[in-house]
Amino acid sequence: MPKIIGKVWIYGDDVNTDVIFPGKYTYTVTDPDEMAKIALEDLDPEFAKNVKPGDIVVAGKNFGCGSSREQAAFCLKYAQVGAVIAKSFSRLYFRNCINAGLPAITLAESPEIFKADEKIEIDLNTGTLKCAAGIFHFPPLPDAVIGIFNDGGLIPHTRKILGID
Repeated sequence: MPKIIGKVWIYGDDVNTDVIFPGKYTYTVTDPDEMAKIALEDLDPEFAKNVKPGDIVVAGKNFGCGSSREQAAFCLKYAQVGAVIAKSFSRLYFRNCINAGLPAITLAESPEIFKADEKIEIDLNTGTLKCAAGIFHFPPLPDAVIGIFNDGGLIPHTRKILGID
């Protein structure tokens, strides 16, 4: 997987699935483009209008807490977010990110080391992150998970392994 380079969007602790993908849309918004347009709507109304491909969501502890709603991971992927970095993740949200093909990186120093709007570089293969504060390391992701990201998510990855078009 190539390096991820993008601008950071910084949020705090306990960002829950209901503000990542508002629950009022759970059964009515299913189109990927529409999902992208409401990503983080209740937390940051400017996010979906201004996010650029490869930008990176940065947060504190317990990112993705709340429901198991997988739309909360997919809406960020559909908004072309390059990765999510947090001090810690809800276990279910972390798994939903993998399923969506959205890198979720646990970094103990997050979000304190980042400056608003700075560009950072992430190398998933080596487990390094470069930002204005320096170079930080996180556990490199297993090859199987990198394969899921490279293939665009768990379903396309599984289809590729099984030889299903």
